[in-house]
Amino acid sequence: MTICLSFIVLFLVLNIVTFCVFWWDKAAARGGKWRIAENDLLGLAFFGGSLGAWAAQRLLRHKTRKEPFRTHLIAILVLHAAVLSVGLLALPWVLAGHVLNS
Repeated sequence: MTICLSFIVLFLVLNIVTFCVFWWDKAAARGGKWRIAENDLLGLAFFGGSLGAWAAQRLLRHKTRKEPFRTHLIAILVLHAAVLSVGLLALPWVLAGHVLNS
């Protein structure tokens, strides 16, 4: 498995897990049961599950009006978009350097 494919699989798994954890928290909220701390939910989003968190927030209507949670999740999404953009812009130079050094 290539490094790129490994990152894609890891990204997908992180986002699926994050979505499922949000789903579990939503079910707990409806049932009046033990809840997952907001910091833990945001931590999952920060460490790679931001799209899963955003999808869960939209599809499950979970934590959509809760501030500052909503603002923090948006900030994490913007941060991830910026990091991805910089990474994609740097990719041609990284590949060119890798090809030249081979």
